[in-house]
Formats: sequence, C-alpha cells, structure tokens
Amino acid sequence: MKRLRHLLLLSFFALAIITTFSACASKQANTSTNRVKITFWHGMTGDRKTALNKIIRNFNESQSKYQVVGSSQGDFASVQQKITAAAKSKTLPTIAQTAYTNVPEYVRGGFITPFNSYISKSDLSDIYPVFLQSSTYQGKYYAMPFSKSVRILFYNKDLLKKYGLSVPATWTDIQKDGIKLKARGITAIAFDQSFLTELGGLCRQAGTPLLTNKLKTNLGKKQTLTATHVIWDMLQNGTATTAGTDGYGSTNFFEGKTLFYSGSSAAISTLQASTPKNLHWSTTSLPSYKGKKSAGMAGNDIVMFKSASKSQRKGAAAFVKYLMSKKQTISWAEKTGYVPLTKSAQKDTDYQNYLVKNPTAKAAVRSLSFGFQDPAFIGYEQYFSALNKSIGQMTANHVTPEKALGQLQVQIGKMDTQN
Repeated sequence: MKRLRHLLLLSFFALAIITTFSACASKQANTSTNRVKITFWHGMTGDRKTALNKIIRNFNESQSKYQVVGSSQGDFASVQQKITAAAKSKTLPTIAQTAYTNVPEYVRGGFITPFNSYISKSDLSDIYPVFLQSSTYQGKYYAMPFSKSVRILFYNKDLLKKYGLSVPATWTDIQKDGIKLKARGITAIAFDQSFLTELGGLCRQAGTPLLTNKLKTNLGKKQTLTATHVIWDMLQNGTATTAGTDGYGSTNFFEGKTLFYSGSSAAISTLQASTPKNLHWSTTSLPSYKGKKSAGMAGNDIVMFKSASKSQRKGAAAFVKYLMSKKQTISWAEKTGYVPLTKSAQKDTDYQNYLVKNPTAKAAVRSLSFGFQDPAFIGYEQYFSALNKSIGQMTANHVTPEKALGQLQVQIGKMDTQN
C-alpha cells in the first residue's frame, strides 16, 4: 500500500511538472506568434554574420513586440540580385542591406519606402553627417546607415624602421620614399585592383571632385589631371603597383614587397587574422594633397520595402534605431572593423579604451571628419563602371590620364545629351 501511494505521488508530481512545462511552452509560443515578424536580408558571412546574429538576438530579447529574422543571402552582389528578383516576384523581405547608390534605382522601381515617418531627426542627431548625406535621396531618408568603412593607409613598421623613413604626411612624401625604396627592390605603395577611391580623394583635395553634388563631372579639368598624375606617374616609374587580378593590394604588402598599402578599414580584422608572424604593421590616415585631407568611404545601408505592413515598418525602424544606438554601433565596430556611426560612440570611454588596445582602428575613426561619398543618382553604376574602365586603361595599357579621362568626359557628355 505504501508503495502504491508513493507511485501515485510521483505520478502526480510528474503530471504537474509536465503541465507547467506545457503551459510555459505554450505561453512562449504564443508570445513568439504574436510578435510582428521583421525579415532582414543581408550580405554578412563568417565572423560578421555571427556578430550580426548576436545583435539580432539581443534586440529580440530586449522587447516582446517584434521578432527580427536575419537571413544571409551570400555576398553583397548576391543580395542585390535577389532584391531585384524578389521585387519582380513580389517576395521582398521587410528590410535589406544594400549600397546607397542602388537607392535611386529602387525608388524608380517603386518598391522601397522612406524611413521619415518612423524615424525622427532627433533619432539621427548623433549620426556623422557624411553617413546621413549618402542616406538621403530626393530629400528623404530612403536608407539608414549600417556598415561603414573608410580608406586608410597601412604601413610596414619593420620596413619603415629599416630604411629610416617616417609615416608619410603628404602624397609627395610617398613619391619621394618611392624613389629611395626602388633602388632597394621595394615598391612604395600598393593599391587594390582599381585606384578609383584614392583618385576620388586626390581630386577633392585638388578642389575638383570627379563628381559634384550637382552631378557635374570634372574629368577633363587641369586640376583633375594633375591629381591623377600623382598616382599614374608612380605606376609608370615603378614606385607604385596595383593588385591586378589578385583584387587586393594586401597580397604584395604581406609579402613585404611594398612599404604602404591603401585599403579599406573594414579589412583590418581580416588582415590581423592572416598577418605573417614576422610582419608588423600599423595604420594611419591617407596623406594630404594641396594641404587638404580626404578619404573615400564605403559600406552598406539598410532599405525598407513598400510591401511591408505598417506594423512591420515600425518594427523595422525600431530595429534600425537599435543598430545605430551607441552600444550596438560600438559592438559592431569592435567585432568587424567597420567604424562607429555616431559621434558619442567615438567619445565613449569603453570605445576609447578599445582604441588604446587596438591602435590600428584609430586611423579610420580620425578620418571620419574628412570622409566623403559620391552622390547617388540614376545611372550611377554605369558611371562607376565607365570610370573604372578608364582607370584600367591607365593601369594596364599605360594610357595617359589626359587621353583616358578626356575620352570618358566626352562619353559622359553624350550620355547626358541622350538622357
């Protein structure tokens, strides 16, 4: 009898536990079901995908109204292809990561909507102006900044010390160092496959941006050509090199063939992971020209699609504001090599301590005050491709800047006439 009572008692407790567990599980399921689902397509892979997934998880746990579901679509090119296809099949997500230069085409296609109704100016007051400028199209915030990088100069500390040189302050310094190093079998500077970003900075420093905010090109101007010769002349005399089919100039840099490498700050974490044990490097901002500093910026923004419901749009805006908050933008910068989006993040004590421990990240942050991005417009990709083709002619075929850029200026003039 005692054994029977004991078994019944155990059965009672077991049933109570199961009932309680089922109730909790049901409550959690209902909570998840009742949340507004925000689908988010992005192009992050590897460690960056892991870091983004953690931020998404933290957002979902911070509130109970929205559920963001992130989905990596491969690389950035794949994301854009899938957005275009999904726009046609009407299967777009709530939000997606994209280059801000795609925004005009998306607006013309009629499938994205601005954030203005869901994010106020006060929400953006702490964001660096250069990021907001590129996120604005036709006076509206059709995109919100997310992953941003800046062009910086990497340098080989061992070679710098070995040859008694200093960190360059101007492009003239690099030109002079190139002559000294050439006799020793070392190339002064390596660029990626294209030196378009560096050229854009030089031209801005010369007072003739390749493309003005009013969409006027200055390709044939004397100041533009003189600025182009800074890089072209070094390529011709062998004191500079481009990556060619390797894509990135970091290959030659890691092999100790070049003293400097001009590349993206987003590459810092990747370079740190693959640096040979006997190589010691650091970073600085790009050199000045004509007494001015300039650095091209790149990266991706987030756009919101018209097909999203009003509640999904509110949730998307809440998530984007979360991404841009000081704590999250610092976390993202520290884990990925991208730069913080806000001024307060840069001044934050914890982030300053991070910079002390990770000095290679300092150059990117210091470059934000003179960073720039091209204006976005319908046909930007065609313009960008044509300009890169001209740079390829200067690099591979030794075509002079006067000829290459002069021909491109005529070509663009004809395009403008046809449009």
